[in-house]
Amino acid sequence: MSEQRKIRGGKLLARALCEKGVEHVFTLSGGFCNPALEGFKECGMRVVNCPHEQVAGFLADAHTRITRKPAVCLAGPESPNTAGAMMEAWGERVPVIFVTSASTFRRRGAGGFKEVDTVAMALPFTKYSASVDDGNRIGEFVDRAWQIALSGYPGPVHLSVPVDVMFSSFAEDAGREERPFDRGARPVPRAWPEPARLESLLALIAGAKRPVLIGGHGVWWSGAESLLEAAGRELNIPILNMPGHRKMIPENASAYMGLADVHQYPPSAPALQACDVAILVGGRLDNQMDFGNTGLFPKSTKLVCVNGSHEELEYNRSADEALLSDPAAFLEALAGLKSRGRWSLGTEWLDQNRRWRDEWVEKTLVELDLDSRDDGRIHPLQLSLAVQSVLGEKDWLVYDGGNTHFWAEIGVKVHGAQGKRLAGILHPGSFSILGVGVSMALAVKNTQQEARVVLVSGDGAFMCGGMSLELAFQERLPIVVVIDNNGGLDCISQQQERLFPDGSHYATDFRDIPFHSMVQGMGGHGELVERLEDLRPAIERALASGKPACVNVKAKGVITPIIGAVTSKRDKSSIE
Repeated sequence: MSEQRKIRGGKLLARALCEKGVEHVFTLSGGFCNPALEGFKECGMRVVNCPHEQVAGFLADAHTRITRKPAVCLAGPESPNTAGAMMEAWGERVPVIFVTSASTFRRRGAGGFKEVDTVAMALPFTKYSASVDDGNRIGEFVDRAWQIALSGYPGPVHLSVPVDVMFSSFAEDAGREERPFDRGARPVPRAWPEPARLESLLALIAGAKRPVLIGGHGVWWSGAESLLEAAGRELNIPILNMPGHRKMIPENASAYMGLADVHQYPPSAPALQACDVAILVGGRLDNQMDFGNTGLFPKSTKLVCVNGSHEELEYNRSADEALLSDPAAFLEALAGLKSRGRWSLGTEWLDQNRRWRDEWVEKTLVELDLDSRDDGRIHPLQLSLAVQSVLGEKDWLVYDGGNTHFWAEIGVKVHGAQGKRLAGILHPGSFSILGVGVSMALAVKNTQQEARVVLVSGDGAFMCGGMSLELAFQERLPIVVVIDNNGGLDCISQQQERLFPDGSHYATDFRDIPFHSMVQGMGGHGELVERLEDLRPAIERALASGKPACVNVKAKGVITPIIGAVTSKRDKSSIE
């Protein structure tokens, strides 16, 4: 009788993830991870070796956001370095599979090499965090983590695999005698609305004179963004987007107005104050939505929240009406009101929202022109508009930073109102973690090979994660980084100047850093831009170079409306 073949725990792990359909693993290769890396190699899975564990996490996050298929971040005993990436994924409910290796299970608590309780570390940032202490159950743990990551409101999960489990040998068919016998990915369970409850809410909305649809990132994870756009277009309902995650609807879509953020998109203020029914689909009444309070939604407004999982509903206790439903199911039913003869809303309300938007765009551009006459230096909004003027419908825009992020967002809305459409837009989520931009741009280029990808990054954000640009050379992913270089953490210094009695700022300045020369030294294309008229040609040359490129733009520090508002708020009532 032949002896049963055995393989290492790391190979069992790789096989289990491969069976789920995982195509990409992002890691900083370490000795603890070698058995898993051998398994990934044998499975033919693409492994990207990153310069830092946090970069690996950011790449896995962005890859998952774009494809809606979980990617894996594999880290060794330095796994605490992934905490920031876990937090970013948690904020946007991105179902990344984080796998870390830990010191030996057999000597746990005895001071093993780099011993850290990674399970406890990951708990606040994940839906599920567990230690795989029995190699025979590796398949079971992967199956459980996968289901939890994708079910309900999706989110990151974490598995810690001790080094002795990773390296020890187990039966090749370990766990195969138990259900489920099919370990492949399954369709994600969806919550279907209770018919009577759905009908009651549809009747309420059908009677509205000034409804507003607000799309949250739950719409994206349910694959319902086209249904959201169609509902707004067919029913003449203005659509607003929650801040964070990524754009779900083209900026030039007929019913799309902009962010549900009164500072980054001021026309949302009169829209929300005047609406009689606000329908938040796939989002949370958190700080971005003023927790559902009357500062954003008047008492006279009926606030309706539609969520695909009970986790979301728990955040939305202040809603007047709530419905447990997959966003796609609800939006299909909503759009169906017209064909059933139950919809009579004309275009007056949508036209009013368009007027508010167009007036704001005109006012913004006039103010920009007046501001730019002061000293001739490049305004960050001018930078944003110049970048987008170069890009077309097949191109992607990524942005990262403090003030830079917010000015880029305003630029996107200005161009969108003028008919501009891009293939996609990606940026940090609700936690606004700096340094994710390069990783996000690389993930876009990795999945959209034919697209031109431009990242607009603040100098502070680039300092946090810019060295991950080495991956652009290693993986042959030519992205262009345009740096809004204002010489410091302008988002913070602007707040300090309004907070400190003497009008100064402190501990926020950088020296004059030649970012373009750094990229040239790495083998890429680099240019310094100090005049507005030179900016667009420099971006075009960078794109045409076919190399990873950096356009280092000397811009002036200008506070955005949202930072001004937050500064005032914190001065009066302390931090939230």
